[in-house]
Order: sequence, then structure tokens, then C-alpha cells
Amino acid sequence: TQVTTDGKKNHIINGASDWVYEEEFALVRSFEWAPDGENIAYYKFDETHVKEFSMDLFKGGLYPTQEVFKYPKAGEDNSVVKVYFYNLEQDKSTYIYTEKDYEYFPRIKWTNNPKTLALYGMNRHQNELDFILANADDGTNTVLFTETDKYYIDIHDNLAFLPENNFIWTSEKSGFNHIYIKDFDGSEIQVTNGIWEVTDFHGVDSDKMEIYYSSTEEGSINRSLYVQNLENGEKRKLTTETGTNSTSFSNGLKYYMNSVSTANSAPKFTLHTSDGKQLKTLEDNAEFETKMEDFNLSEKEFFTIKTDDAELNAWMIKPPDFDKNKEYPLYMFLYGGPGSQQVTNSFGWTNYYWHQMLAQKGYIVACVDNRGTGGKGAEFKKMTYKELGKFETIDQINAAKYFGSLPYINANRIGIQGWSYGGYMSSLAITKGADVFSLAIAVAPVTNWRYYDNIYTERYMQTPQENASGYDENSPINHVEKLKGHYLLIHGGADDNVHVQNTMEMISALVKANKQFDLFIYPDKNHGIYGGNTRYHLYKKMTDFILDNL
Repeated sequence: TQVTTDGKKNHIINGASDWVYEEEFALVRSFEWAPDGENIAYYKFDETHVKEFSMDLFKGGLYPTQEVFKYPKAGEDNSVVKVYFYNLEQDKSTYIYTEKDYEYFPRIKWTNNPKTLALYGMNRHQNELDFILANADDGTNTVLFTETDKYYIDIHDNLAFLPENNFIWTSEKSGFNHIYIKDFDGSEIQVTNGIWEVTDFHGVDSDKMEIYYSSTEEGSINRSLYVQNLENGEKRKLTTETGTNSTSFSNGLKYYMNSVSTANSAPKFTLHTSDGKQLKTLEDNAEFETKMEDFNLSEKEFFTIKTDDAELNAWMIKPPDFDKNKEYPLYMFLYGGPGSQQVTNSFGWTNYYWHQMLAQKGYIVACVDNRGTGGKGAEFKKMTYKELGKFETIDQINAAKYFGSLPYINANRIGIQGWSYGGYMSSLAITKGADVFSLAIAVAPVTNWRYYDNIYTERYMQTPQENASGYDENSPINHVEKLKGHYLLIHGGADDNVHVQNTMEMISALVKANKQFDLFIYPDKNHGIYGGNTRYHLYKKMTDFILDNL
């Protein structure tokens, strides 16, 4: 049975997401079957008034082809999004008409009642969320509760319905992300509490009345697994090793697989029953660890940097033959985006070995998580609101100054590199921090927030019409006249996420300011810049740039 007939490329999408919902709300499948199979709830995206973006793809042809798709930039029109019920027996769709005109419906999920659907309805600023219950028979709906935030609300999937007419929910309203039990009468009980964050909600065992979650209780750079009884509040830590524990539960929550790694040890994979008992070691990576002993690797050291404004997590890798009486150049790696973390007690794989190679070539490598990053509560994360880049750059500059004050670091040879938001940050660092950084590499950077998609950008910045100064004062393109050091711009020519437009406009601004710089474009490559020999070529280019200029 065909449910919809009006689908049309770049106009109407049914049951799948538009570009920006998929990218920023992680919503791919935009339909959900009711538990009894009688109804389907589905999204309809009307992209008609969303402006198009086009990219040239070369692919060895005589003429390039153009990929044209709808991409709503900051301040521009979104898709008009509606949610419908389709009843299979009646072969009829019913529109869920809401009293409020919501900009976004980032989530839908059926309750235990096969006639009741839960929806999140949000305003454009994403600082107000209505939890809506809709009736599948006629589309009528009510708002069960409203959550507001003076900054913004991060969307989550931590919603589980319980048999007793209540459900699990997480919120940052206490200042840290914690678990709540909410009733359909609007009342709630806070389940977890403390100056730490719940980072993953794994599920609830309704028979045992137990919830499973991961948190930062062993420090913001670590992740551990816990089980807590909902009736008596008793809590147990199930993981035994300190580091980053990543857990996946089976359906029914009877078993889980755990991967634990540290910054200096590869992951170990184990299988457990839900009470924590280990059944089997799936992979201990012992052979891999033995092999790594041949490569003279340095320990990654963790510490904190205290500034006037904050205490920042950091790590450092020193050369294997480190001599405290020598001076070394410093290469700083960063991402720095909202809620992210690069300073974690986890194994780093590709970048880890690249950083080890740089250390073996005589560089100290360091990373600092600036304000705005995750793991330390809502205020630390959200204080960058309406001024993305401002405080993050201040923190990276202050961290570089601190490193430069150390007797074994040459303050005149400090470089910085990042990708995506990290490329944005490294571009701000080499301009706003021109007296501190002598080199920067920016891979796929945002150079002007006006060029990026509206769901992400407006969540943190509101619209450019409302916050022009926040956009302009913190976009690297407006600070090119400050550039003094060596600057390498790298971008994929077919980047559908951070468009190569960002780099092209940055080039124009740099040329206009008479600034010399280096540039490399990877044709037909997207935001990940990979495929064939591409990633090796990219890392060799960055390595050579560092060796030649830092």
C-alpha cells in the first residue's frame, strides 16, 4: 500500500528527513510504527521555500556535474514540517494539528498505549521544548509539560516508557544532566543527582525496577557504568576499570558488551550479564599492545590549566627522549565545539599515532578543552551562548601562553590545528592570537557563521538578524588583517556540511588584506576528506607543513 503520493525531489519528503534534520537532530528514519501495527506516525517535510545550495563535482568528466540540494543557512527559511498518523485499515492520514506553531519536531516516539504518540515540539531558538501527547484516532493533542532554558536545550533520546503510566526523562535543569521519572499527571522525581553528568541512558528493566546509565562520576574525562534501583535508590558501579567504558546492552537488558580503554591502552571488549558478572573476554588486544611496545611511544599525561575564568582539562605528549633542560616547539590539537570533549581518558587511534610521530620528531603535542565543551555541567558548556568562538579562543590563547611559560617549551614556536569546528578555532587562534601562535592548520573550517546551517548555528547564536555582532565579531573572516604566522587552509570541494564556500570567502578576505597563506582543495571530497589515497595525502601535507614551519 502506498501511503503518500506527493513526494518530489527538493520539494516534498515523506517518512525521511531533510538535510538539516538528519545532520543536526540525527533524525534519519522519519516514521514510527505503533506498537500494535495499526498506525504509522510519519513526517512530511515541505522544502519548497528552502534555498538551494549547489556543488560542482568533477569525477574525471568533460564537464562537471552539479549536486543541488536544500540547505537552510542561519536566518533562512526551514522546511515546513508536519507530523501525520496513517491508519492502515482505514487507508487514511490524519494531520496532528498543534495549537502552537512549532518550528521543529525533533523527536517522535510511541508510548506503551498504541493510540498515543509522544512528540517534542520546539521553538526556533531551541530554548523551549513542549512534550506533546497526540491521539492516533483523530490527531488531538495536549502538552504534558514544557521545559525551558535560558540558553538552549540539547535534544536527546533518553525517553523510556514504564508500565506504571510514567516514563524516564533526562534534563540539565539542575545544572548537570540527570535522570528523572515523570508521571502523566505532570509530577516528577529526580533519580540521579550530583555535580556530575549522566552521559548515556542505556535503559530500564521494568521487572527489576532498575535503570542503567553511564556517567562522569569518576571524573569528567572518564566514563563508568552504573545500575540504580528505582524503588530504594541503591546504586552500584558495574564497571571495574577507570577509563572510558563504552557499553551496549542487548534487547531486554539481560547482557551488555563493554569496551574499556584509556589514553595509553587500546580497548578491551568483554561480555557481561546485567549484574556486572563477566562471561567472556571478546578481545583483549594483547597482541596489539605487545606490538606497540616496539614503537617507543610516549605516555599521554593529563592535567588541568587554571585561568582567571575556569579550570580546563588538558593532555600532553612529550618526545620519548624528553629533556627538561631543552626547549621544544609545541603543536596544539583542538576541536572545542559545544558539548564536545577531546581531553578524555580514551584511546585515540589515528590522531594518537600521528601525535606520537610528531613527538618522535621533536614536538610536544598538547590539547585543551576550552569553555563550551562537555562533561562539566550546563553552565560550563552553555556560557558561550550567542558568542561562539569568543571565550573558546580566549581559553586557547591563555593555554598557549601558559605552555609558553614552561621552561621546556619555546613560546615562539607554538602551532595549532583542528578540523571543522576545530578548523574554525585554529583560524581564530592564528588571527585573534597572532602574537601567540606562529602556525595554524584549518581543515574544513567554518569561517563565517552566516554560511552554516540554521539548526546548529541558531541553537547557540540565535539568528544573524537578532545577533549580528555575535556572528561578525567571532567569524575568522573578519579578523584576517591580524594574521602574522603560517596558515594552511584545507577543504573538500564537495563538502555538503561545511561548504567550501567558507574557505573560498576566507581566501578572498586574505587576498584583499594582502596576506600570504597556503591552500589545498580536495576535489569531490566531502567533510570527512577520505577515500583512496586521500587521508594519507592529507596527513602528510599537514605533517610537512608543521615540519617546515614550526
